[in-house]
Amino acid sequence: MRSAVAADLESMIAMLAEDTLGSQREDTRTPLDQAYIDAFDAIAHDPNQLLAVAARGDRVMGMMQLTFIPGLSRRGAWRGQIESVRVAGAERGAGIGKQMFEWAISECRTRGCGLVQLTTDASRTSAHAFYERLGFRASHLGYKLAIGD
Repeated sequence: MRSAVAADLESMIAMLAEDTLGSQREDTRTPLDQAYIDAFDAIAHDPNQLLAVAARGDRVMGMMQLTFIPGLSRRGAWRGQIESVRVAGAERGAGIGKQMFEWAISECRTRGCGLVQLTTDASRTSAHAFYERLGFRASHLGYKLAIGD
């Protein structure tokens, strides 16, 4: 695992677009849409964000974004939010996802987080089973409101 660099961006967008949901909302055409580049730069410059990739050499096999959230609840505990988790299709089933989560949880501990949380689309039932095998519990109900395009 390492921090993502700009050269990883095309591989990351391809992973986001690789599934049914992502194929409807991502654009893999090159050159990449400037919005992706701007988002990458914003994440890279925010000390409470970490965009990470699982890589072997220059080959990106997985990705995730960690957000470190300060809060008042739980006696001022920080939370680690895990988002945009993807493993390249050809790499699935090899244990990379588990290793990515172990790394992410360790990073959250190192940053002093008292809780690690994630959201997942309700239709991703195989992902739900994976998260539960890692010890996550579906303890909350989440809502989202799309306010952009």
